[in-house]
Amino acid sequence: MSCGEPHEKDCSEVLDHLYEYLDREMPAGECADFQVHLDECSPCLEKYGLEQAVKKLVKRCCGHDDVPSDLRSKVMGRIELIRAGETVPDVSVLEQAKKEQAQRAREDAAASAAAEETGPADATGSTDARTGAARAE
Repeated sequence: MSCGEPHEKDCSEVLDHLYEYLDREMPAGECADFQVHLDECSPCLEKYGLEQAVKKLVKRCCGHDDVPSDLRSKVMGRIELIRAGETVPDVSVLEQAKKEQAQRAREDAAASAAAEETGPADATGSTDARTGAARAE
């Protein structure tokens, strides 16, 4: 994309780094150059405004989802592995978390089924003790 006007920074270069600017991940010196370009170039300014609006909409609609703490810790663990130069498992963190969640659900279901088979009194042991005490009297 080009507006046809000469700029110090080319429109395509500006648009390639638009999200760095939007996310404030761009060095300060480059931000100033970027802002000068946006002030001079209405097509790029329009594209910036559109992307900014989309980002705000996504944040408003999706920004309230809580991330499970175990997923967060797994992601951070993967990041640390990568930083340390260690090998990272081929399974995505999300898939790994889903498998572990399914395993926990199976274990919970098995525990519930076992409790139902033995009955609530046997599961706690308290009724057996009272029954035995009543018989002894």
